[in-house]
Amino acid sequence: MANLPVAPRPLNPAERALLEHVLSADVPGAAELRGQLDRTEVVARWGPGSVSVDLRVREPVRHAGASGLLPVGAAVHDEAGEYIGELLVWTAGGATLSALEYAWVTDEMPRVLPPVERVRIEW
Repeated sequence: MANLPVAPRPLNPAERALLEHVLSADVPGAAELRGQLDRTEVVARWGPGSVSVDLRVREPVRHAGASGLLPVGAAVHDEAGEYIGELLVWTAGGATLSALEYAWVTDEMPRVLPPVERVRIEW
């Protein structure tokens, strides 16, 4: 899917809650990334109907010191406890938050982000 730019906007409550949840993991750089949330904007969607988004952090920012995929498992489970996907948090540059991805294993693409209580964090 091609990314679809959007007018920069603040994180919505679901995006922010999920990022806070994933960044609660005790991994290198998580504290610095949590400190970026107030200055984080959504700048693109990953495709029509996608809930995965590209992020940009406005300066000033305390860089986290690593790039790429944050090493946190964030498994998403449905009401019955079945695994249906995972959340991935991407960083870039030196490192700032750059994307929130909802990767799914179901037949249908999710139309909404999962509630925090359905995301199990492992690191």
